[in-house]
Amino acid sequence: MKCLLSTLIFTPWLGALLLALTPRLSPKTSRVLALLFSLSTLGLAALAWANFNPAAISYQFTEQHAWISGLQVSYHLGLDGLSLTLVLLTGLIAPTALLASWKIERDPRLFSLLFLFLQGAALGVFLALDFFPWFIFWELSLVPAFFLIKLWGGPGAGRAAYQFVVYTIGGSAFMLLAFAALFAAVGTFDFVELAALAHNGSLAAKIGGPALGVIFLGVLLGLAVKVPLYPFHTWLPSAYAEAPTGASMFLTGVMSKMGVYGFLRILWPLFPAQLSAAAPVLSALAVAGIVLGAFAAMAQTDLKRMVAYSSINHVSYCLLALFAVAGSGLLHPAAATAALSGAVLQMFNHGLSASALFFCVGILENRSGGLRGLHDFGGVRTAAPIFAGFCGVALFSSLGLPGLNGFVGEFLVFRGVFGLAPWAAAISCLGLFATAYFLLTFWQRVFHGPQGASVTRFRDLNALEIATLVPTIALMFILGVWPQALVSLFNPLVTAWTVLLP
Repeated sequence: MKCLLSTLIFTPWLGALLLALTPRLSPKTSRVLALLFSLSTLGLAALAWANFNPAAISYQFTEQHAWISGLQVSYHLGLDGLSLTLVLLTGLIAPTALLASWKIERDPRLFSLLFLFLQGAALGVFLALDFFPWFIFWELSLVPAFFLIKLWGGPGAGRAAYQFVVYTIGGSAFMLLAFAALFAAVGTFDFVELAALAHNGSLAAKIGGPALGVIFLGVLLGLAVKVPLYPFHTWLPSAYAEAPTGASMFLTGVMSKMGVYGFLRILWPLFPAQLSAAAPVLSALAVAGIVLGAFAAMAQTDLKRMVAYSSINHVSYCLLALFAVAGSGLLHPAAATAALSGAVLQMFNHGLSASALFFCVGILENRSGGLRGLHDFGGVRTAAPIFAGFCGVALFSSLGLPGLNGFVGEFLVFRGVFGLAPWAAAISCLGLFATAYFLLTFWQRVFHGPQGASVTRFRDLNALEIATLVPTIALMFILGVWPQALVSLFNPLVTAWTVLLP
């Protein structure tokens, strides 16, 4: 167990290296090897879960070694309830995304190599506790994502890939400058040490309020682009829509959570006073993401862009909860705990439902020869009842139907936010209504009514496609009726977070 976290991060990279050094592997062998190395994350995460103590809110399975002594940089890893939840999510989404990409014909070895590299980088972001290695993992995730979009994406993939990189690297530059200033003032990059300095007031005393506010804005901008927070979202619809299905699943299921994770891991403990001061403006932006994201999705006829805008809407719930708690959570600790628990649970639940929806749209596109318009189908339920059943569960999970996983996270978010910022919760309900409208429209236009011309030879799911969907669909039901299975991992941690409220 001593090097469990390093093993979690570097096993996918070991698989990528093996594929890079064996160019003569057959496509089938490359796919099988990639899947096995990808599944290692789920196995190792299960091992961590079995030995994890949720009641201990400190980091567990920690690894810390001196790295660059002149810069006080250390290789520091740790696991708590938040990071374990996201490691489990990565372990679920990555193999299913690879299964969804099983039929890719153009250089499957390179595709698998890049995907494993992306998976390892994402795990590094969730486990690193020193800014230097954390930022390396953060930036390295952009490289494989760029090539996955550009080389295997749709007609507009080139522009979408470059837009994705320019936006995210631009935001990261501000964050790097902010942490460079932070290091110059206090001499450490370690998140644990910085959080302790912020908690006892030393960070503000050493840097000064105005300067610390500027540093906060730099970090905020880098994270806001990644989530993305409205209005930094404009790169997302094109990137998600043009990416191949497996990459879209990972982008929405895991990479969008990297930004929200940064808000909780960095902004929340290091800049509590600044976050509290900015909370009204940030809450308004989160509400805009919820409402405008839903209405933008409602206006789409391209199903993939519809799901992409829906992702902006759903991830904004997590940010709304965080900002509402930062603004007034001290006055209502019970509501603050509910909102933060809902935010973490929503991160996991959205990863399941959004990745499943992107896979379902990918099936529609493949079966119809590239069509994915809202009006291109009709009557799919008659031609493919198994597919309709699975896709229907994913749609109603995303809608927040009671009994499925999406309901629990959204309920906790709104239960908490109504007690903290009633105006924000009330306006955000418009997003709920719009979400119900466009998802039910999706369901009605695609699966019901007379069969469209593209559906006459529509085949139902094969064994591989069923195997891809079954794990996520099963979890939608399990977490819908037994959310405590996951909530118990992070609930003590979330309760402790409220202590950091300014």
